[in-house]
This record gives sequence, structure tokens and C-alpha cells, in this order.
Amino acid sequence: MPSVQNKKMKIAAGAILVCASLILALSLVRSTAFRNTGSPVSRVAKESQIEPTPFPFQEMTIPYLRSREYESSLGELRRVTQNTDYTSYITDYDSDGLLIQAYITIPTGEKPRKGWPAVVFVHGYIPPQNYSTSDSYSSYVDYLARNKYVVFKIDLRGHGTSHGEPMGAYYSSDYIIDTLNARAALQRSDLIDPQRIGLYGHSMAGNVVTRAMAARPDIPAVAVWAGAVYTYADFSEFSINDNSYRPPSDDSPGRRRRNEMLSMYGEFNAESFFWKLVPMTNFLKDMQGAIQLSHCVDDTVVSVDYSRNLSALLDKASIVHESIEYPNGGHNFTGKTFNVAMDRTIAFFDTYLKSR
Repeated sequence: MPSVQNKKMKIAAGAILVCASLILALSLVRSTAFRNTGSPVSRVAKESQIEPTPFPFQEMTIPYLRSREYESSLGELRRVTQNTDYTSYITDYDSDGLLIQAYITIPTGEKPRKGWPAVVFVHGYIPPQNYSTSDSYSSYVDYLARNKYVVFKIDLRGHGTSHGEPMGAYYSSDYIIDTLNARAALQRSDLIDPQRIGLYGHSMAGNVVTRAMAARPDIPAVAVWAGAVYTYADFSEFSINDNSYRPPSDDSPGRRRRNEMLSMYGEFNAESFFWKLVPMTNFLKDMQGAIQLSHCVDDTVVSVDYSRNLSALLDKASIVHESIEYPNGGHNFTGKTFNVAMDRTIAFFDTYLKSR
């Protein structure tokens, strides 16, 4: 049985932890991550001039992702294919010191005065050992490229020949950082209009591209197909039924880091100081661009309820959005659904990228 002294020590330690959490919360609000200076908490932080304070796993949070810089540039373009509509190349870019491989298409014809509109395409979950730079999602890339978009399909870290470990989308921000560094690389290219770059993600990449938009609210357009995990409460409610998923080994760096984070902060809790800073849905009011959600009702991998719940939240926010459901097509939008859905996604990007 613990002694009275031990109990007192535990109570004191708990009080210190609570005080530290409150100080950190104020510190974050004072940082460049928050723009709403009208809230009572942010006013207190501003008046007290509290500076941002690092805390464990802060890289998971939207405020951290907003506060940091993203810088990169395209590597050498190595031609792969050429047709009447576009030429494709293998290239790479730097993402926080890691070399990330990518597949890029350049439309045929005269470049617009300000540069081509572009889409960063982020792939869904594929066992890293099965991922192929040229083959995975090739039909998606081709459809976009034939409609006069530069398509930048990135091989997230640990996939293809990209350096680094595949850490997963939901308990790491690595893929969001890869995506925003990809956008930064395109913005530095003379080929592309830096103001007309959108994001497009499938499945787990729904989480990646929407969190990227929360981190950079000026992204003009984000399209999501069969996306998953937005509020994080939805993850525990709907889960994901992917038979292809191969979890990392228990001793992998990614799994160890996730376990450490869960040991420190626990599973998702909407009232937790830490977890409040993670979901993109807690930062909707700053987003300036448009969002398109596409989902097949018969998707047995990722429930359509993920998209329905996000759409309901977007209805309450001042964000331009549309949510489209298809009766069949499954998780990968097979059959006739693919062409219909692609045409609608092209129309969406035409409206919010090409028309800018």
C-alpha cells in the first residue's frame, strides 16, 4: 500500500502537469499558428507575451504545422513517356532532409503566362513493398494530365525509392510535411503558377490533404476520394477494414514513437489539451479554399460515414464545399463510376484552380 508521502508526491506531480499544460496551451495560441485574436484565451496570451514552448509530439498538431516553413525544389526531370497531351518524368524533391521521389506530368503546348495549374496527388495506403511509382494510381494521373494539369504524384516517404520510414497518416505528420514540401517545390518552379496548386488524395490521404489544408489555409482546392479520419472521433466510431494493411513491427521506430505518444496522452479524447490540436476539423474557420468529397456508398474499406460527418461539419462552416456520393464503385471507384467521378473532380479543379 502506498504511503501518505507517496500520495502527496503524486498529487503534487499531477498539479504541476496540469499547470504546465495550461501554460503550453497559452503559448501555442500566442504563436503564429492561431489567427483568431478575438478569443479570450488568445487575448490573455497576447497580453502576457508568452512565447511558444516546445512539448512532446507537438509536430502532430495543426498549430505546429502552421508555424513552420516548407521549402523545397524540383530535382532533375528524367523523361519516362510522351504522348500528344503530356510528357511524364521521374523527379525528386527534398522533404526535411529526405529525398522523396515523384512522378510529374507536363502538358503539351504553350505554357500559360503565369504557369500551369498543378495538382499534388497523394496516394492512399498501399503496402510500401507493393507500391510502384509509375503504375500505382496511373489512371488518376493520366485523367488529370490529359486535362492540362501538371500532376505531381509523390511517393510518400518509405514508398518506392523515397527515403525515410513509412510512418502512417493518422499518428504522424510526416506525410503532411511531405505533401506541403511538394507544394513548396512546385511553387518554386517556373513551369507552375504558384497560386494555382491544389491537392488530391485517396483513402488515408483524405486525412493528409485536409490536414495540409488546415496547416496552409490558402490552398485553393482539395479533392478527396473515399477519405478517412477527420475528427479522430470518427476513427474509433467507423474504423477501417483494409485487408491489405500490414502493420509495422513492434520494434520499428514509427510504432515505438506512436506507442510513446499514446502512453503520454492516451487515445483520442476530444477534451484533451493535446488532442484538441490535432484534428483539422477544429481549424475549419481559417480555411479559404474549396473542398470536394467523393465517396461510394458501397465502400467496404472506408465507411461513407466519414465523408458524411465531415460534410455536416463543413455545412456549418463558411467553406465552399461539395459532397458527392455514388451508389457503387467500392473503395477504388471501379467501373463506370471512375469516369463519372473523375469528370466531376476535373470540373471542380477547373472551377477553383484554372479559373483563378
